[in-house]
Amino acid sequence: MTSQKVDYDALIPNNVGLADDPKLQRALEEWHPGYIDWWMSMGPDGFQMADVYLRTAISVENEGWAKFDFVKMPEYRWGILLAPAVDGRTIPCGAHVGEPAWQEVPGEYRAMLRRLIVIQGDTEPASVEQQRFLGATAPSLYDMRNLFQVNVEEGRHLWAMVYLLQKYFGRDGREEAHELLRRQSGSEERPRMLGAFNEETPDWLSFFMFTYFTDRDGKMQLEALAQSGFDPLSRTCRFMLAEEAHHMFVGYTGVRRVVKATVEAMVAAGIDDPSDIEAVRALGVIDLPTIQRKTNLHFSLTLDLFGSEESTNAANFFNAGIKGRYHEDKLDDDHQLAGDTYPVSKLVDGALVSVEVPALNALNARLRDDFIDDCQGGVTRWNRVIADAGFDFAIRLPHPAFNRKIGEFSGIEVSPEGELLAQADWDARRDEWLPTAADRAHIESLMQSEFRPGEFAGWIAPPSKGIKGQPEDFLYVKLP
Repeated sequence: MTSQKVDYDALIPNNVGLADDPKLQRALEEWHPGYIDWWMSMGPDGFQMADVYLRTAISVENEGWAKFDFVKMPEYRWGILLAPAVDGRTIPCGAHVGEPAWQEVPGEYRAMLRRLIVIQGDTEPASVEQQRFLGATAPSLYDMRNLFQVNVEEGRHLWAMVYLLQKYFGRDGREEAHELLRRQSGSEERPRMLGAFNEETPDWLSFFMFTYFTDRDGKMQLEALAQSGFDPLSRTCRFMLAEEAHHMFVGYTGVRRVVKATVEAMVAAGIDDPSDIEAVRALGVIDLPTIQRKTNLHFSLTLDLFGSEESTNAANFFNAGIKGRYHEDKLDDDHQLAGDTYPVSKLVDGALVSVEVPALNALNARLRDDFIDDCQGGVTRWNRVIADAGFDFAIRLPHPAFNRKIGEFSGIEVSPEGELLAQADWDARRDEWLPTAADRAHIESLMQSEFRPGEFAGWIAPPSKGIKGQPEDFLYVKLP
């Protein structure tokens, strides 16, 4: 593998030789003020002048790629960083499998590539916008710092996509780059492109669920784009994945700590029935049935991000070689899928059954199934905390057809166990399975800030260790 040294002294840190491309450098420097304006108006509200203990990418090598120091978020060194080039890399899938990877955009796939990059780029600022008010109710300075770390890295991922648009797509790319700053999560006039990125993130349990489930969708999409025959996109996504891992860690450990605080409080109070919601809530923690309902909601919202189970667009992306499958380079087949099939669940004669369909058309379903498998590991570990405390309760991922608005299961109602329901039955039982107004009110009542170093709100347990080996009472955020 070969890589270029990061120019960390430039206005826009990069390892793409930006100084050797004055036209591109000028275009990005012209985009930069608009980005800062967006960050100041739509980024973390009320904390722009705080000194935050953040990691900043300074290299793309496997070891020592980040440094940790205090920085004000508007002064964060967002950069353009591509993973090292793989010498002799070839296109891993589709009609061009085995051919040299493209270093320039192939003309016949220009529109498809641009759309993929724009959609990925649109998700990055959207999540920052969704989370902008959470700092005010942070349960600790440790958690506040993790929120801001996720935010600045989503901002860097926006830069990554904007670089590709501006360098490889000319005037169209420049216009798309500006549109990425004009759309806004939840806006009626200019909403973000994907539905889950227009939902509110009103509380910290929602944030942890988002970073566990929805950022994991981001991981799956980035893994598939990292297989692209368009090498600059592949290299960009490979480095983004290194940063994305922390976001899912924040989600996994966040939910685990919420569960831990709940079961510890129940044990201390002598409560042995997790379904005694009022008694548990009186302890100032989030009851396990509510955590299950939040899991049901965020998991089902995220499944919709994968699109329709059968997709001609996904087949075209794969055939073109511009988007592969999850871990395409580790799969043992012809990487063209000619004549192959894949099982997809469908509604047939009033029942959900598995139907073999052409594998090319089922790429979204396959990626979604990989996502579900990936999610299960963390849920299993959450349940270990509950079982170790002596409670007979398990958080479960709902059936993939539950609460779906896009794809094969839109227009039908299905229980978390996969039972088909009449609309009246769904309406009668919905509050058993999805968060209620009372759930939201209770969670909101707990969202009181805790800004003392080393202290944590009562509804969440402390982490098992600090960031970069820091002590428990480390001042992760120096408030102005």
